[in-house]
Amino acid sequence: MKKLMQLGLLAVGLAGWGLSAGAADQKIATFNLRKAFDNYYKTIQSTAALKQEAGAVDKERTQMVDNGRKHEDEWRKLIDKANDQSLSAEERDKAKRAAADKYAELENDKQYINSFDREASARLHEKEKLRRDDIVKEIQGVVEAHAKAAGYSLVLDSSGESANLTPVVFYSNGQDDMTDRIIKELNAAAPPGSLDTNTPPASSPSNSLRSPSK
Repeated sequence: MKKLMQLGLLAVGLAGWGLSAGAADQKIATFNLRKAFDNYYKTIQSTAALKQEAGAVDKERTQMVDNGRKHEDEWRKLIDKANDQSLSAEERDKAKRAAADKYAELENDKQYINSFDREASARLHEKEKLRRDDIVKEIQGVVEAHAKAAGYSLVLDSSGESANLTPVVFYSNGQDDMTDRIIKELNAAAPPGSLDTNTPPASSPSNSLRSPSK
């Protein structure tokens, strides 16, 4: 989510903002991007969708780990058999060769799980980023439309942080804050139950959008 906050400023209809004689005539609004993002129904839906996908990945990984443990148990039994002096030399040699094959299988299991972890993590993070970017772009479009209609020359993200991790907006009386009305518009078309964070997402294309985390 900090990446989202690093957007810092939402500049609307202004090429640059400097200290000039005309700066005092500018009409400035504030907007809390974090609050709008977190309370947008598409963010809630997509967060749930990604959690479900991550859960499916965890389930698949658990099955692979369990399978690896089974192979390890088989390998240990073969090692015990290869060292069992009550067996003939031929049987011990046969068990030793089988143990070597089983150990190679174990190493393949470990490599496959490591590869699975890397690929699954990269895939989920990429989806997370794309969904976050889509939602932020959509919110920014709504903010821009409202700002232009109201005659604002600049909109500051009151939840943003500077490069020094300090607030971008130190003070605002809230008089020209656009956050609540933007959230209301964003959620005007929200399906029933979609704003409930405890409700699984309905099957719809909007589930492909997801909120970010760092």
